[in-house]
Amino acid sequence: MTSEEHSLLSAADIRKLADILDLRPTKTLGQNYVIDPNTIRRIVGAAHLDAREHVLEIGPGLGSLTLGLMDVAHTVTAIEIDPPVANRLATTVEAWRPESSHRLSVVEADALRIGRADIDAARPQAADGPPTAIVANLPYNVAVPVMLHILAELPNIQHGLVMVQQEVAERLVAGPGSKIYGVPSVKMAWYGKATSAGTVGTKVFWPAPRITSGLVHFAAEEPPETTATRQEVFEVIDTAFAQRRKTMRAALSQWAGSGVAAEEILLAAGVDPKARGEVLEIEHFVRIAEHKHHRGES
Repeated sequence: MTSEEHSLLSAADIRKLADILDLRPTKTLGQNYVIDPNTIRRIVGAAHLDAREHVLEIGPGLGSLTLGLMDVAHTVTAIEIDPPVANRLATTVEAWRPESSHRLSVVEADALRIGRADIDAARPQAADGPPTAIVANLPYNVAVPVMLHILAELPNIQHGLVMVQQEVAERLVAGPGSKIYGVPSVKMAWYGKATSAGTVGTKVFWPAPRITSGLVHFAAEEPPETTATRQEVFEVIDTAFAQRRKTMRAALSQWAGSGVAAEEILLAAGVDPKARGEVLEIEHFVRIAEHKHHRGES
């Protein structure tokens, strides 16, 4: 089955649903709805979903992307923070895909705070297991925290496609040595490989945002083997980029206890103390955290 076999929500359909709900999209919730069916088809196609997959959708809004996902995936769990919008989604799916309503579960929740147990409890009755893919049009102001939170909560996620502000997309896929390589880039690398999947213009949204959106494809990989915890590794990343122009020795001095201690940890981890965080890969940050961890145990 392909998304071309079924009609999708048009601009007129979106505005009609908004009128029914007396909905006025807000910047606070990052509500910019895709009103172009071809863009939905493009997003769904770029996600490379398996017909047996359980997909997690964050911020389904009025259902444009939800319908497209249900045409190619086995089941969909949608997380929506706005109560009236969340309550309407199942009705929309029943009207547009009456034969598929049992394959959808809608959770009214904040994606930044939802836990694995909440998602498991809300699993669609037709789902064979937890979500293995994430596809979402993420609110610009919380895109990175939401993505990192979901990946931490759902280790079964194997791949996905997210639409975010173009600047955020560029940061997520940036590699060491790039001027925009930073905390989002390195933390995403802990979970897997993020690559660019293209851009989306402003005219396919209602209301139209002021800036272009970017599509980011994600493929999960096993985190580097280490005795340090993810929290310890992420603390090193945050500290290293808090003042990104500082050398690692200077940036980590307070974290390590002193400049001398920081230099010893860096040398033991095989990292040049004079290097800056922007040239280091995730494995470097892992080794730094690991050597601090071992130092604390000795």
